Amino acid sequence: MKMGEMDGRVASEAGVAPTSVVITGPMGGMVAAREAPHHPSEQLHHLYFCIHSHPSWTEMIFLAFQHYIVMLGSTVMISAILVPKMGGNNGDKARVIQTLLFMNGLNTLLQTLMGTRLPTVMNASFAFIIPVLSIINDFNAGSFSNEHERFVQTIRAIQGSLIISSFVNIIIGYSGTWGSYSRFFSPVVIIPVVCVVGLGLFERGFPEVGKCIEIGLPMLVLLVVSQQYLKNIHERAHSLMERFGLLFSILVIWCFAAILTGSGAYKSVPEKTKQHCRTDRSHLTASAPWIRIPYPFQWGTPIFSASHVFGMMGAVLVSAAESTGTFYAAARFSGATPPPAHVLSRSIGLQGVGLLLEGLFGAVVGSTASVENVGLLGLTSVGSRRAVQISTIFMIFFSIFGKFGAFFASIPLPIFAAIHCVLFGLVAGVGVSFMQFANYNSVRNLYILGLALFLGISVPQYFNNFSNSAGHGPVKTGAGWFNEIFNSIFSSPPTVALIVGTLLDNTLDAKQTAVDRGLPWWAPFQTRKGDVRNEEFYSYPLNIKHHFSFPTRFFYIPTRFR
Repeated sequence: MKMGEMDGRVASEAGVAPTSVVITGPMGGMVAAREAPHHPSEQLHHLYFCIHSHPSWTEMIFLAFQHYIVMLGSTVMISAILVPKMGGNNGDKARVIQTLLFMNGLNTLLQTLMGTRLPTVMNASFAFIIPVLSIINDFNAGSFSNEHERFVQTIRAIQGSLIISSFVNIIIGYSGTWGSYSRFFSPVVIIPVVCVVGLGLFERGFPEVGKCIEIGLPMLVLLVVSQQYLKNIHERAHSLMERFGLLFSILVIWCFAAILTGSGAYKSVPEKTKQHCRTDRSHLTASAPWIRIPYPFQWGTPIFSASHVFGMMGAVLVSAAESTGTFYAAARFSGATPPPAHVLSRSIGLQGVGLLLEGLFGAVVGSTASVENVGLLGLTSVGSRRAVQISTIFMIFFSIFGKFGAFFASIPLPIFAAIHCVLFGLVAGVGVSFMQFANYNSVRNLYILGLALFLGISVPQYFNNFSNSAGHGPVKTGAGWFNEIFNSIFSSPPTVALIVGTLLDNTLDAKQTAVDRGLPWWAPFQTRKGDVRNEEFYSYPLNIKHHFSFPTRFFYIPTRFR
Protein backbone atom coordinates (compact mmCIF):
# COMPACT_ATOMS: atom_id res chain seq x y z
CA MET A 1 0.00 0.00 0.00
CA LYS A 2 1.13 3.56 -0.74
CA MET A 3 1.28 6.33 1.83
CA GLY A 4 -2.14 7.59 2.84
CA GLU A 5 -4.06 4.64 1.35
CA MET A 6 -7.40 4.14 3.09
CA ASP A 7 -8.49 1.09 4.98
CA GLY A 8 -12.04 0.43 3.99
CA ARG A 9 -11.91 0.73 0.20
CA VAL A 10 -15.41 -0.74 -0.23
CA ALA A 11 -16.95 2.07 1.77
CA SER A 12 -15.01 4.64 -0.24
CA GLU A 13 -16.18 3.19 -3.56
CA ALA A 14 -19.77 3.36 -2.34
CA GLY A 15 -19.39 7.10 -1.92
CA VAL A 16 -19.33 6.95 1.90
CA ALA A 17 -16.46 8.12 4.06
CA PRO A 18 -14.65 5.26 5.81
CA THR A 19 -14.81 4.99 9.56
CA SER A 20 -11.03 5.05 9.91
CA VAL A 21 -7.93 6.15 8.02
CA VAL A 22 -4.73 4.09 8.16
CA ILE A 23 -1.47 5.84 7.20
CA THR A 24 1.58 3.73 6.41
CA GLY A 25 5.12 4.94 6.75
CA PRO A 26 7.89 4.74 4.13
CA MET A 27 8.95 1.27 5.33
CA GLY A 28 5.39 -0.05 5.32
CA GLY A 29 4.79 0.20 9.05
CA MET A 30 1.51 1.49 10.43
CA VAL A 31 2.11 4.89 11.99
CA ALA A 32 -1.38 6.24 12.68
CA ALA A 33 -5.02 5.27 12.72
CA ARG A 34 -7.70 7.89 13.09
CA GLU A 35 -11.45 8.00 12.92
CA ALA A 36 -12.79 10.05 10.01
CA PRO A 37 -13.99 13.29 11.63
CA HIS A 38 -17.11 13.68 9.50
CA HIS A 39 -19.20 11.30 7.46
CA PRO A 40 -21.22 12.25 4.37
CA SER A 41 -24.70 13.27 5.44
CA GLU A 42 -27.67 13.73 3.15
CA GLN A 43 -29.41 15.78 5.82
CA LEU A 44 -28.10 19.17 6.90
CA HIS A 45 -27.60 19.40 10.65
CA HIS A 46 -29.78 21.66 12.78
CA LEU A 47 -32.67 21.76 10.31
CA TYR A 48 -35.65 22.34 12.59
CA PHE A 49 -38.46 22.06 10.04
CA CYS A 50 -38.11 20.31 6.71
CA ILE A 51 -40.31 20.37 3.63
CA HIS A 52 -43.19 18.41 5.20
CA SER A 53 -43.03 19.72 8.76
CA HIS A 54 -44.41 23.04 9.87
CA PRO A 55 -43.91 25.41 12.81
CA SER A 56 -46.86 26.93 14.67
CA TRP A 57 -49.27 29.08 12.66
CA THR A 58 -48.03 32.26 14.33
CA GLU A 59 -44.42 31.51 13.45
CA MET A 60 -45.40 30.41 9.97
CA ILE A 61 -47.17 33.70 9.22
CA PHE A 62 -44.11 35.71 10.29
CA LEU A 63 -41.84 33.41 8.28
CA ALA A 64 -44.10 33.89 5.26
CA PHE A 65 -43.98 37.67 5.68
CA GLN A 66 -40.19 37.41 5.90
CA HIS A 67 -40.13 35.59 2.56
CA TYR A 68 -42.23 38.40 1.08
CA ILE A 69 -39.86 41.10 2.36
CA VAL A 70 -36.79 39.26 1.05
CA MET A 71 -38.18 38.78 -2.47
CA LEU A 72 -39.34 42.41 -2.58
CA GLY A 73 -35.78 43.70 -2.94
CA SER A 74 -35.18 42.24 -6.42
CA THR A 75 -38.62 43.30 -7.63
CA VAL A 76 -38.07 46.92 -6.60
CA MET A 77 -34.48 46.97 -7.86
CA ILE A 78 -35.39 45.72 -11.34
CA SER A 79 -38.28 48.17 -11.60
CA ALA A 80 -36.05 51.04 -10.49
CA ILE A 81 -33.51 50.13 -13.18
CA LEU A 82 -35.85 49.59 -16.14
CA VAL A 83 -38.92 51.81 -15.75
CA PRO A 84 -37.09 55.18 -15.96
CA LYS A 85 -35.18 53.96 -19.04
CA MET A 86 -38.52 53.01 -20.64
CA GLY A 87 -39.88 56.53 -20.10
CA GLY A 88 -42.12 55.61 -17.18
CA ASN A 89 -42.84 57.86 -14.21
CA ASN A 90 -43.23 57.00 -10.53
CA GLY A 91 -46.84 55.93 -11.05
CA ASP A 92 -45.77 53.57 -13.84
CA LYS A 93 -43.05 52.15 -11.58
CA ALA A 94 -45.61 51.48 -8.83
CA ARG A 95 -47.90 49.67 -11.28
CA VAL A 96 -44.99 47.62 -12.66
CA ILE A 97 -44.06 46.53 -9.11
CA GLN A 98 -47.69 45.59 -8.43
CA THR A 99 -47.81 43.48 -11.60
CA LEU A 100 -44.54 41.73 -10.78
CA LEU A 101 -45.69 40.98 -7.23
CA PHE A 102 -49.00 39.60 -8.44
CA MET A 103 -47.33 37.31 -11.00
CA ASN A 104 -44.64 36.21 -8.53
CA GLY A 105 -47.33 35.19 -6.05
CA LEU A 106 -49.26 33.27 -8.70
CA ASN A 107 -46.17 31.52 -10.11
CA THR A 108 -44.85 30.64 -6.65
CA LEU A 109 -48.17 29.01 -5.78
CA LEU A 110 -48.15 27.04 -9.04
CA GLN A 111 -44.57 25.83 -8.54
CA THR A 112 -45.11 24.70 -4.95
CA LEU A 113 -48.32 22.88 -5.89
CA MET A 114 -47.60 21.43 -9.33
CA GLY A 115 -43.98 22.22 -10.20
CA THR A 116 -40.99 21.11 -8.18
CA ARG A 117 -43.10 21.13 -4.97
CA LEU A 118 -40.02 22.61 -3.28
CA PRO A 119 -40.29 25.70 -1.03
CA THR A 120 -39.01 28.08 -3.70
CA VAL A 121 -40.29 31.59 -4.38
CA MET A 122 -40.52 32.68 -8.01
CA ASN A 123 -39.21 36.22 -8.43
CA ALA A 124 -38.32 38.75 -11.13
CA SER A 125 -35.10 37.70 -12.87
CA PHE A 126 -32.09 39.88 -13.69
CA ALA A 127 -31.40 37.53 -16.62
CA PHE A 128 -34.05 39.38 -18.63
CA ILE A 129 -32.47 42.81 -18.24
CA ILE A 130 -30.17 42.38 -21.28
CA PRO A 131 -32.93 41.66 -23.85
CA VAL A 132 -35.24 44.21 -22.21
CA LEU A 133 -32.55 46.90 -22.49
CA SER A 134 -32.16 45.96 -26.16
CA ILE A 135 -35.90 46.54 -26.67
CA ILE A 136 -35.68 49.84 -24.80
CA ASN A 137 -32.82 51.02 -27.03
CA ASP A 138 -34.83 50.19 -30.17
CA PHE A 139 -37.72 52.34 -28.96
CA ASN A 140 -35.45 55.20 -27.89
CA ALA A 141 -34.94 55.99 -31.56
CA GLY A 142 -38.69 56.27 -32.23
CA SER A 143 -40.80 59.41 -32.20
CA PHE A 144 -43.48 59.58 -29.52
CA SER A 145 -45.75 62.38 -28.39
CA ASN A 146 -44.65 61.92 -24.77
CA GLU A 147 -42.57 59.65 -22.54
CA HIS A 148 -45.57 57.74 -21.24
CA GLU A 149 -46.42 56.66 -24.78
CA ARG A 150 -42.86 55.36 -25.22
CA PHE A 151 -43.21 53.46 -21.95
CA VAL A 152 -46.44 51.79 -23.06
CA GLN A 153 -45.07 50.87 -26.49
CA THR A 154 -41.91 49.42 -24.94
CA ILE A 155 -43.75 47.29 -22.41
CA ARG A 156 -46.10 46.01 -25.13
CA ALA A 157 -43.04 44.87 -27.09
CA ILE A 158 -41.71 43.16 -23.97
CA GLN A 159 -45.08 41.43 -23.60
CA GLY A 160 -44.94 40.03 -27.12
CA SER A 161 -41.40 38.77 -26.65
CA LEU A 162 -42.26 37.04 -23.37
CA ILE A 163 -45.35 35.38 -24.83
CA ILE A 164 -43.51 33.83 -27.78
CA SER A 165 -40.27 32.93 -25.98
CA SER A 166 -42.18 31.26 -23.11
CA PHE A 167 -42.87 28.33 -25.41
CA VAL A 168 -39.15 27.47 -25.33
CA ASN A 169 -39.41 26.45 -21.67
CA ILE A 170 -42.83 24.89 -22.18
CA ILE A 171 -41.44 22.67 -24.94
CA ILE A 172 -38.12 21.68 -23.34
CA GLY A 173 -39.93 21.09 -20.06
CA TYR A 174 -43.04 19.13 -20.91
CA SER A 175 -41.29 17.21 -23.71
CA GLY A 176 -38.85 15.85 -21.12
CA THR A 177 -35.83 17.36 -22.89
CA TRP A 178 -34.64 19.25 -19.82
CA GLY A 179 -35.00 16.15 -17.66
CA SER A 180 -33.00 14.12 -20.18
CA TYR A 181 -30.26 16.75 -20.07
CA SER A 182 -30.24 16.65 -16.27
CA ARG A 183 -29.29 12.96 -16.39
CA PHE A 184 -25.81 14.10 -17.39
CA PHE A 185 -25.44 15.85 -14.04
CA SER A 186 -23.43 14.48 -11.14
CA PRO A 187 -22.38 16.03 -7.82
CA VAL A 188 -19.27 17.31 -9.63
CA VAL A 189 -21.52 19.33 -11.98
CA ILE A 190 -23.98 20.51 -9.35
CA ILE A 191 -21.29 21.92 -7.03
CA PRO A 192 -20.10 24.76 -9.32
CA VAL A 193 -23.61 25.44 -10.63
CA VAL A 194 -25.12 25.93 -7.16
CA CYS A 195 -22.05 27.84 -5.98
CA VAL A 196 -22.19 30.39 -8.78
CA VAL A 197 -25.96 30.72 -8.40
CA GLY A 198 -24.94 32.59 -5.24
CA LEU A 199 -21.46 33.89 -6.10
CA GLY A 200 -22.50 35.11 -9.56
CA LEU A 201 -24.78 37.68 -7.94
CA PHE A 202 -21.94 39.42 -6.09
CA GLU A 203 -22.71 42.75 -7.78
CA ARG A 204 -26.05 42.83 -5.96
CA GLY A 205 -24.22 42.48 -2.65
CA PHE A 206 -21.55 44.76 -1.22
CA PRO A 207 -21.26 47.02 -4.31
CA GLU A 208 -24.88 48.01 -3.61
CA VAL A 209 -24.21 48.23 0.13
CA GLY A 210 -21.42 50.70 -0.62
CA LYS A 211 -23.84 53.10 -2.31
CA CYS A 212 -25.05 54.05 1.17
CA ILE A 213 -22.46 52.61 3.50
CA GLU A 214 -23.89 54.25 6.65
CA ILE A 215 -27.08 52.21 6.20
CA GLY A 216 -25.91 49.11 4.35
CA LEU A 217 -22.92 48.23 6.55
CA PRO A 218 -24.80 48.52 9.88
CA MET A 219 -27.52 46.33 8.39
CA LEU A 220 -24.97 43.67 7.41
CA VAL A 221 -23.26 43.74 10.81
CA LEU A 222 -26.52 43.76 12.79
CA LEU A 223 -27.94 40.86 10.77
CA VAL A 224 -24.89 38.70 11.47
CA VAL A 225 -24.69 39.67 15.16
CA SER A 226 -28.40 39.33 15.92
CA GLN A 227 -28.96 36.15 13.96
CA GLN A 228 -25.79 34.29 14.92
CA TYR A 229 -24.60 35.74 18.25
CA LEU A 230 -27.51 37.24 20.15
CA LYS A 231 -29.42 33.97 19.85
CA ASN A 232 -26.95 32.43 22.30
CA ILE A 233 -27.67 34.95 25.06
CA HIS A 234 -30.74 33.13 26.33
CA GLU A 235 -32.43 29.84 25.54
CA ARG A 236 -35.74 31.53 24.70
CA ALA A 237 -34.01 34.00 22.42
CA HIS A 238 -32.36 31.25 20.38
CA SER A 239 -35.20 30.25 18.07
CA LEU A 240 -36.64 33.79 18.04
CA MET A 241 -33.46 35.47 16.80
CA GLU A 242 -32.48 32.61 14.51
CA ARG A 243 -35.80 32.70 12.67
CA PHE A 244 -36.70 36.37 12.89
CA GLY A 245 -33.37 38.13 13.35
CA LEU A 246 -33.67 39.37 9.76
CA LEU A 247 -36.98 41.13 10.42
CA PHE A 248 -35.57 42.62 13.60
CA SER A 249 -32.52 43.96 11.75
CA ILE A 250 -34.61 45.46 8.94
CA LEU A 251 -36.87 47.24 11.42
CA VAL A 252 -33.94 48.73 13.38
CA ILE A 253 -31.95 49.94 10.35
CA TRP A 254 -35.05 51.19 8.53
CA CYS A 255 -35.89 53.33 11.57
CA PHE A 256 -32.25 54.48 11.68
CA ALA A 257 -32.45 55.49 8.00
CA ALA A 258 -35.69 57.37 8.67
CA ILE A 259 -34.02 59.27 11.54
CA LEU A 260 -31.11 60.25 9.30
CA THR A 261 -33.54 61.39 6.62
CA GLY A 262 -35.70 63.37 9.04
CA SER A 263 -32.73 65.02 10.75
CA GLY A 264 -31.51 66.51 7.48
CA ALA A 265 -28.35 64.42 7.20
CA TYR A 266 -28.75 64.17 3.43
CA LYS A 267 -29.68 67.77 2.60
CA SER A 268 -26.40 68.71 0.95
CA VAL A 269 -25.33 65.38 -0.60
CA PRO A 270 -25.40 64.44 -4.30
CA GLU A 271 -28.74 63.40 -5.77
CA LYS A 272 -27.54 59.83 -6.32
CA THR A 273 -26.75 59.50 -2.61
CA LYS A 274 -30.23 60.76 -1.76
CA GLN A 275 -31.75 58.14 -4.03
CA HIS A 276 -30.00 55.32 -2.19
CA CYS A 277 -30.07 56.60 1.39
CA ARG A 278 -33.22 58.61 1.98
CA THR A 279 -36.43 56.82 2.92
CA ASP A 280 -38.58 59.31 1.02
CA ARG A 281 -37.00 59.11 -2.43
CA SER A 282 -38.88 56.12 -3.88
CA HIS A 283 -42.11 58.16 -4.34
CA LEU A 284 -43.98 54.84 -4.44
CA THR A 285 -46.40 55.47 -1.59
CA ALA A 286 -47.74 58.67 -3.14
CA SER A 287 -47.85 57.23 -6.67
CA ALA A 288 -49.37 53.81 -6.00
CA PRO A 289 -53.16 53.42 -6.32
CA TRP A 290 -55.11 52.31 -3.27
CA ILE A 291 -56.65 49.32 -5.05
CA ARG A 292 -55.69 47.96 -8.44
CA ILE A 293 -55.94 44.37 -9.70
CA PRO A 294 -53.48 43.52 -12.49
CA TYR A 295 -55.25 42.04 -15.51
CA PRO A 296 -54.26 40.63 -18.93
CA PHE A 297 -53.32 43.15 -21.64
CA GLN A 298 -53.50 46.02 -19.14
CA TRP A 299 -50.99 48.00 -21.24
CA GLY A 300 -52.64 47.18 -24.56
CA THR A 301 -52.20 44.64 -27.34
CA PRO A 302 -48.72 42.99 -27.34
CA ILE A 303 -46.28 43.92 -30.09
CA PHE A 304 -44.50 40.99 -31.74
CA SER A 305 -41.05 41.44 -33.29
CA ALA A 306 -38.75 38.61 -34.37
CA SER A 307 -35.56 40.47 -33.38
CA HIS A 308 -36.89 41.03 -29.85
CA VAL A 309 -38.16 37.47 -29.47
CA PHE A 310 -34.78 35.83 -30.15
CA GLY A 311 -33.06 37.93 -27.50
CA MET A 312 -35.73 36.99 -25.01
CA MET A 313 -35.31 33.30 -25.87
CA GLY A 314 -31.74 33.46 -24.63
CA ALA A 315 -32.94 34.90 -21.32
CA VAL A 316 -35.62 32.21 -21.04
CA LEU A 317 -32.98 29.47 -21.40
CA VAL A 318 -30.84 31.24 -18.82
CA SER A 319 -33.78 31.35 -16.39
CA ALA A 320 -34.17 27.57 -16.77
CA ALA A 321 -30.49 26.98 -15.94
CA GLU A 322 -30.55 29.39 -12.98
CA SER A 323 -33.75 27.87 -11.60
CA THR A 324 -32.26 24.37 -11.85
CA GLY A 325 -29.29 25.31 -9.68
CA THR A 326 -31.60 27.06 -7.23
CA PHE A 327 -33.88 24.00 -7.03
CA TYR A 328 -30.96 21.79 -5.98
CA ALA A 329 -30.02 24.29 -3.26
CA ALA A 330 -33.66 24.45 -2.08
CA ALA A 331 -33.86 20.65 -1.88
CA ARG A 332 -30.78 20.59 0.33
CA PHE A 333 -32.02 23.35 2.63
CA SER A 334 -35.50 21.83 2.96
CA GLY A 335 -34.43 18.26 3.71
CA ALA A 336 -35.62 16.78 0.39
CA THR A 337 -33.83 14.47 -1.99
CA PRO A 338 -32.27 16.06 -5.12
CA PRO A 339 -35.10 16.69 -7.63
CA PRO A 340 -35.47 13.79 -10.12
CA ALA A 341 -35.35 14.34 -13.87
CA HIS A 342 -39.13 14.25 -14.35
CA VAL A 343 -39.59 16.86 -11.61
CA LEU A 344 -37.08 19.21 -13.23
CA SER A 345 -38.86 18.78 -16.57
CA ARG A 346 -42.30 19.61 -15.24
CA SER A 347 -40.96 22.53 -13.20
CA ILE A 348 -39.25 24.12 -16.22
CA GLY A 349 -42.39 23.47 -18.29
CA LEU A 350 -44.50 25.17 -15.62
CA GLN A 351 -42.01 28.01 -15.48
CA GLY A 352 -42.68 28.47 -19.19
CA VAL A 353 -46.41 28.65 -18.44
CA GLY A 354 -45.59 31.29 -15.83
CA LEU A 355 -43.62 33.29 -18.41
CA LEU A 356 -46.60 33.08 -20.76
CA LEU A 357 -48.86 34.47 -18.04
CA GLU A 358 -46.35 37.23 -17.30
CA GLY A 359 -46.39 38.17 -20.96
CA LEU A 360 -50.18 38.29 -20.98
CA PHE A 361 -50.36 40.38 -17.80
CA GLY A 362 -47.62 42.76 -18.91
CA ALA A 363 -44.74 42.04 -16.53
CA VAL A 364 -41.60 43.96 -17.41
CA VAL A 365 -39.37 40.86 -16.99
CA GLY A 366 -39.82 37.12 -16.61
CA SER A 367 -39.33 35.18 -13.40
CA THR A 368 -36.97 32.55 -12.06
CA ALA A 369 -36.51 30.73 -8.75
CA SER A 370 -35.43 33.27 -6.13
CA VAL A 371 -31.90 32.66 -4.84
CA GLU A 372 -32.31 34.97 -1.86
CA ASN A 373 -35.42 33.16 -0.63
CA VAL A 374 -33.65 29.83 -0.83
CA GLY A 375 -30.86 31.36 1.24
CA LEU A 376 -33.54 32.37 3.76
CA LEU A 377 -34.44 28.68 4.18
CA GLY A 378 -30.89 28.07 5.36
CA LEU A 379 -30.72 31.21 7.48
CA THR A 380 -33.83 30.30 9.48
CA SER A 381 -33.31 26.50 9.35
CA VAL A 382 -36.97 26.25 8.31
CA GLY A 383 -37.57 24.54 4.97
CA SER A 384 -41.35 24.34 5.27
CA ARG A 385 -43.23 24.37 1.97
CA ARG A 386 -46.34 25.73 3.63
CA ALA A 387 -44.56 28.88 4.85
CA VAL A 388 -43.62 29.72 1.24
CA GLN A 389 -47.16 29.02 0.04
CA ILE A 390 -48.54 31.39 2.69
CA SER A 391 -46.08 34.06 1.53
CA THR A 392 -47.98 34.18 -1.78
CA ILE A 393 -50.94 35.65 0.13
CA PHE A 394 -48.76 38.62 1.10
CA MET A 395 -47.50 39.01 -2.48
CA ILE A 396 -50.97 39.03 -3.99
CA PHE A 397 -52.51 41.14 -1.21
CA PHE A 398 -49.88 43.88 -1.43
CA SER A 399 -50.00 43.80 -5.23
CA ILE A 400 -53.72 44.65 -5.13
CA PHE A 401 -53.67 47.12 -2.24
CA GLY A 402 -50.92 49.28 -3.67
CA LYS A 403 -50.51 51.85 -0.90
CA PHE A 404 -49.71 49.17 1.67
CA GLY A 405 -47.32 47.37 -0.65
CA ALA A 406 -45.57 50.63 -1.57
CA PHE A 407 -44.85 51.28 2.12
CA PHE A 408 -42.60 48.20 2.34
CA ALA A 409 -41.24 48.73 -1.18
CA SER A 410 -39.82 52.07 0.00
CA ILE A 411 -37.18 50.33 2.15
CA PRO A 412 -33.79 51.69 0.94
CA LEU A 413 -32.12 49.26 -1.46
CA PRO A 414 -28.78 49.09 0.48
CA ILE A 415 -30.73 47.32 3.25
CA PHE A 416 -31.77 44.62 0.77
CA ALA A 417 -28.20 44.48 -0.56
CA ALA A 418 -26.86 43.74 2.93
CA ILE A 419 -29.38 40.90 3.22
CA HIS A 420 -28.20 39.56 -0.14
CA CYS A 421 -24.61 39.38 1.11
CA VAL A 422 -25.65 36.79 3.70
CA LEU A 423 -28.29 34.89 1.72
CA PHE A 424 -26.30 34.57 -1.53
CA GLY A 425 -23.31 33.40 0.50
CA LEU A 426 -25.42 30.70 2.15
CA VAL A 427 -26.53 29.36 -1.25
CA ALA A 428 -22.91 29.29 -2.44
CA GLY A 429 -21.97 27.45 0.75
CA VAL A 430 -24.62 24.77 0.33
CA GLY A 431 -23.23 24.14 -3.16
CA VAL A 432 -19.89 23.22 -1.60
CA SER A 433 -21.65 20.67 0.63
CA PHE A 434 -22.38 18.46 -2.41
CA MET A 435 -18.65 17.74 -2.60
CA GLN A 436 -18.98 15.19 0.22
CA PHE A 437 -20.77 12.82 -2.18
CA ALA A 438 -17.92 12.81 -4.71
CA ASN A 439 -14.21 12.08 -4.31
CA TYR A 440 -12.75 15.39 -3.19
CA ASN A 441 -9.22 13.94 -3.40
CA SER A 442 -9.54 13.37 -7.16
CA VAL A 443 -7.42 15.78 -9.18
CA ARG A 444 -9.82 15.25 -12.10
CA ASN A 445 -12.76 16.43 -10.01
CA LEU A 446 -10.82 19.40 -8.66
CA TYR A 447 -9.85 20.38 -12.21
CA ILE A 448 -13.48 20.37 -13.36
CA LEU A 449 -14.70 22.19 -10.26
CA GLY A 450 -12.05 24.88 -10.47
CA LEU A 451 -12.48 25.53 -14.17
CA ALA A 452 -16.29 25.56 -14.03
CA LEU A 453 -16.27 27.88 -11.02
CA PHE A 454 -13.74 30.28 -12.47
CA LEU A 455 -15.21 30.44 -15.98
CA GLY A 456 -18.72 30.62 -14.52
CA ILE A 457 -17.76 33.93 -12.89
CA SER A 458 -15.09 35.23 -15.29
CA VAL A 459 -16.84 34.74 -18.66
CA PRO A 460 -20.07 36.57 -17.67
CA GLN A 461 -17.95 39.35 -16.16
CA TYR A 462 -16.19 39.78 -19.51
CA PHE A 463 -19.49 39.81 -21.40
CA ASN A 464 -21.04 42.35 -19.03
CA ASN A 465 -18.00 44.65 -19.02
CA PHE A 466 -17.82 44.52 -22.81
CA SER A 467 -21.51 45.34 -23.14
CA ASN A 468 -21.24 48.27 -20.73
CA SER A 469 -18.32 49.83 -22.60
CA ALA A 470 -19.22 49.03 -26.22
CA GLY A 471 -23.01 49.19 -26.02
CA HIS A 472 -23.36 45.66 -27.40
CA GLY A 473 -22.19 42.16 -26.48
CA PRO A 474 -18.93 40.53 -27.64
CA VAL A 475 -20.89 38.29 -30.04
CA LYS A 476 -21.63 40.65 -32.93
CA THR A 477 -22.37 39.04 -36.30
CA GLY A 478 -24.68 39.86 -39.14
CA ALA A 479 -27.41 37.73 -37.53
CA GLY A 480 -28.97 39.80 -34.78
CA TRP A 481 -30.97 36.88 -33.36
CA PHE A 482 -27.75 34.88 -32.96
CA ASN A 483 -26.05 37.75 -31.14
CA GLU A 484 -28.93 38.25 -28.72
CA ILE A 485 -29.19 34.58 -27.77
CA PHE A 486 -25.49 33.99 -27.15
CA ASN A 487 -24.85 37.31 -25.42
CA SER A 488 -27.67 36.47 -23.00
CA ILE A 489 -26.50 32.90 -22.37
CA PHE A 490 -22.85 33.76 -21.72
CA SER A 491 -23.75 36.65 -19.43
CA SER A 492 -25.22 34.20 -16.89
CA PRO A 493 -22.80 32.62 -14.36
CA PRO A 494 -24.92 29.49 -13.59
CA THR A 495 -25.48 28.83 -17.31
CA VAL A 496 -21.77 29.04 -18.13
CA ALA A 497 -20.89 26.85 -15.12
CA LEU A 498 -23.57 24.32 -16.16
CA ILE A 499 -22.25 24.14 -19.74
CA VAL A 500 -18.57 23.84 -18.74
CA GLY A 501 -19.22 21.40 -15.87
CA THR A 502 -21.50 19.08 -17.85
CA LEU A 503 -19.19 19.03 -20.86
CA LEU A 504 -16.03 18.26 -18.91
CA ASP A 505 -17.58 15.82 -16.43
CA ASN A 506 -19.05 13.69 -19.21
CA THR A 507 -16.01 13.68 -21.50
CA LEU A 508 -13.00 13.41 -19.15
CA ASP A 509 -12.66 9.72 -18.19
CA ALA A 510 -16.37 9.62 -17.43
CA LYS A 511 -16.85 5.83 -17.40
CA GLN A 512 -13.65 5.04 -15.52
CA THR A 513 -14.38 7.57 -12.78
CA ALA A 514 -18.08 6.89 -12.10
CA VAL A 515 -17.39 6.23 -8.42
CA ASP A 516 -15.21 9.32 -8.04
CA ARG A 517 -17.99 11.40 -9.61
CA GLY A 518 -20.43 10.23 -6.93
CA LEU A 519 -22.77 8.42 -9.33
CA PRO A 520 -23.48 5.44 -6.99
CA TRP A 521 -25.09 7.91 -4.57
CA TRP A 522 -26.55 10.24 -7.20
CA ALA A 523 -28.15 7.88 -9.73
CA PRO A 524 -31.11 6.63 -7.62
CA PHE A 525 -32.40 10.16 -7.16
CA GLN A 526 -32.61 10.76 -10.91
CA THR A 527 -35.53 8.40 -11.54
CA ARG A 528 -39.08 8.47 -10.22
CA LYS A 529 -38.79 5.20 -8.26
CA GLY A 530 -35.03 5.10 -7.81
CA ASP A 531 -35.44 6.12 -4.18
CA VAL A 532 -38.57 5.56 -2.10
CA ARG A 533 -38.49 9.15 -0.87
CA ASN A 534 -38.79 10.75 -4.30
CA GLU A 535 -42.54 10.23 -4.51
CA GLU A 536 -42.95 11.35 -0.91
CA PHE A 537 -41.38 14.74 -1.61
CA TYR A 538 -42.36 15.42 -5.20
CA SER A 539 -45.74 13.79 -5.88
CA TYR A 540 -48.73 16.06 -6.49
CA PRO A 541 -50.80 17.07 -3.42
CA LEU A 542 -53.72 14.76 -4.21
CA ASN A 543 -51.40 11.76 -4.28
CA ILE A 544 -50.03 12.37 -0.80
CA LYS A 545 -51.85 9.94 1.48
CA HIS A 546 -49.85 10.45 4.62
CA HIS A 547 -48.34 13.46 6.31
CA PHE A 548 -45.18 13.22 8.35
CA SER A 549 -43.86 15.52 11.05
CA PHE A 550 -40.49 14.47 9.76
CA PRO A 551 -40.31 12.58 6.46
CA THR A 552 -38.61 9.23 6.09
CA ARG A 553 -35.53 11.02 4.76
CA PHE A 554 -34.47 11.34 8.39
CA PHE A 555 -34.61 7.61 8.99
CA TYR A 556 -34.22 5.72 5.72
CA ILE A 557 -30.81 4.60 4.47
CA PRO A 558 -30.54 2.76 1.12
CA THR A 559 -29.55 -0.89 1.55
CA ARG A 560 -26.25 -0.54 -0.27
CA PHE A 561 -25.16 2.22 2.15
CA ARG A 562 -26.06 0.42 5.37
